[in-house]
Amino acid sequence: MKISLKLFIISCLFSLVGHAQNPLPENPKVGLVLSGGGAKGLAHIGVLKVIDSLGIRIDYIAGTSMGSAVGGLYAAGYSAKQLDSIFRVIDFDVLLGDKVPRASKSFQERKNAEKYAASLPIKDFKIQLPSSISRGQNLFNLFTKLTLDVSGVSDFSQLPIPFYCTATDMESGASLILDSGNLAEAISISSTLPTLFQPQERDGALLMDGGISNNYPIEHLRTKNLDYIIGVSVEEELLSKEQINSISDILTQISNFKSVKDLRQKEQLTDLFIEPNVDDFTIISFNKGAEIIKRGEVSITPFLGQLNKLAKKQNFKKPIKKNMFLDSLRFKEVVINGNEKYTDSYVFGKLRFRRGETISFDDFSKGVNNLLATKNFDSFRYKFTPVSTESYDFVGDIKETSYTSLLKFGLHYDRVLKSSVLLNFTQKQLLLKNDVLSLDLILGDNSRFNFDYYIDKGFYWSIGLNIKRTTFKYDINPLFFDSSLPSQIDSDIPVRISDFKTEFFVETLIKKDWCFKLGASFKQLTIEASSPSLVSVFQASEYQIENSDFFSLNSSLKYDTLDNIFFPSEGLLFMTGSELYLSASNHQNFSQFFALKTNIAKALTIHNSLSLLLGVEGGFRIGNNNVPSLNFGLGGYSHNHISNYSNMFGYDFFSLSGNSFLKAYYNFDWEFYKRHHLNFSGNFSNIGNDIFVSRDWFDLPSRSGFAIGYGLETIFGPIELKYHWSPENKFKGFFVNLGYWF
Repeated sequence: MKISLKLFIISCLFSLVGHAQNPLPENPKVGLVLSGGGAKGLAHIGVLKVIDSLGIRIDYIAGTSMGSAVGGLYAAGYSAKQLDSIFRVIDFDVLLGDKVPRASKSFQERKNAEKYAASLPIKDFKIQLPSSISRGQNLFNLFTKLTLDVSGVSDFSQLPIPFYCTATDMESGASLILDSGNLAEAISISSTLPTLFQPQERDGALLMDGGISNNYPIEHLRTKNLDYIIGVSVEEELLSKEQINSISDILTQISNFKSVKDLRQKEQLTDLFIEPNVDDFTIISFNKGAEIIKRGEVSITPFLGQLNKLAKKQNFKKPIKKNMFLDSLRFKEVVINGNEKYTDSYVFGKLRFRRGETISFDDFSKGVNNLLATKNFDSFRYKFTPVSTESYDFVGDIKETSYTSLLKFGLHYDRVLKSSVLLNFTQKQLLLKNDVLSLDLILGDNSRFNFDYYIDKGFYWSIGLNIKRTTFKYDINPLFFDSSLPSQIDSDIPVRISDFKTEFFVETLIKKDWCFKLGASFKQLTIEASSPSLVSVFQASEYQIENSDFFSLNSSLKYDTLDNIFFPSEGLLFMTGSELYLSASNHQNFSQFFALKTNIAKALTIHNSLSLLLGVEGGFRIGNNNVPSLNFGLGGYSHNHISNYSNMFGYDFFSLSGNSFLKAYYNFDWEFYKRHHLNFSGNFSNIGNDIFVSRDWFDLPSRSGFAIGYGLETIFGPIELKYHWSPENKFKGFFVNLGYWF
């Protein structure tokens, strides 16, 4: 009670001081304080747009949370109109999440991202829950890019407009003033919303969103010898009793008691107090940004008379920031701190830049994303220090993850592999600082496993070992695997396929984006048909189509910049793989043969949310043709390619086979609502034996198929429903896929 009384007295005194300066002196100094409020804080931009249009000079800015983001960039020299343009084009889903562009991930990391629905770290033999949804790296990258031209300013009073923001010490709960250091870091710390972003360390303290302890940081601004202070608050009001209907409502009300009370007291310290009407928005209503900004413009209109008088006293015109941001980086010195578990070569191999190189900021950001995509680092904070007009010294501070073990999970259903539950154990740094061991156990209708051991050498040759067993049962015509079988069994019957493969390989990056791989494989392939109908042919209800061991050497070259493997809208895919089969058991008169398969696809956006994928795929064998079980197969729809199998709409799984094929395909995809897709697909192919030798591939495609479908992107992976048909065989039916493919 005594503390509240003291604060009230002080507030009144400050209020008297603030209002006793009427009439205003000539050329008055004006301060601006911007509150936090998440997405509602975009209203600050609308207020600033009116301030700029009137020609009012702001001499000092204080902000917290979203107010620090808007205020800090305005202090760095941006006009309100420029801020409007910047924030309107930001993809907040990417910005607020840890979503790393697919192209930034290594080929091994893409496999993980496109397989597992959830991942939980293990520390001291205990499963850990994440401290936040996001690390805030994308937010930090953006602020760094936007403040690059003032990166040499460490004292925020030396910015085009003096500035400070606030943060909260998570140990003591104290409100801290951030007015020096790295501007991008200070803004991102002040904007670290609880649960959404993880706390950040600075000078040994663990800091979070400034709005937790002080959501309207005017007190310090009052010490800056200002003549007039404008304040903008988007603080939530207390709920009425009619609005309190749930536990979350009660918790929100309790948390707002103190902040609303403090705000009403601090309002008295403000010469012009503005409260935009944004109560019908939430702190995550970033998709309504344009409307929120407009609300900010509307909120200031009742005060235009006062503000015009202020503008006339100042006679000021804000200079326009010529370059919204710089986009060329040349590093003179490069220093990385904090990497104890991982070598410098590993870190720089992921960052993909070296001292003396000149790169764009977008390429630099991709390098940072490459590093974080490994999941080996909690955060990566960095600072540019200009040493000339064209070069910077770079210092990066890495915080390595404290755990090396993870449990991962996934769910899946499709017509071939049926229902599956994926359990994965991943152990990093088992034997070396940059190795990863991964074991998938897939339980369900068709139990499988996949073992990987990978030593990541970045730019150098990486080493890997893969052991995989795939087994499933499906109604297939046995002639698919061996056309020499008696024609009496020309019908679909249950066939069990078991494929056990061990592969040792080395791979390296070529010009950062191409992955070249060399490997040696041992393969055990068993194919067995079972049906009462076989008795009349083989005098048994079971027939073993294939039971052999194969040894081969293989190579592959891959380039993949598709933005989304399931619903691509841009990027290029080039995959070519070859395999030389050296030996085979249980095959008389076996001789070596060579197989090659290539897939090229281009995705492009036609208009807004409408995209097109165009591709061509083909393969052929040279040499021995007496192993029909290793022929190419077409039919069905799957992202989990089994042996030499490829998709073909209009035909069921394992319907077409041959030792060579050529297929062209397209897919129109319309994202009619966020993460909701409608698509129309078509494919055309020739498949058979030696079609490239007989020149049959010059003929018009003999097989065609089409599909129309719906797709939904979820945290568990894509949910897809496709109706497909073929005009040649009158086939029609549905494909259903739930979850990531594995």
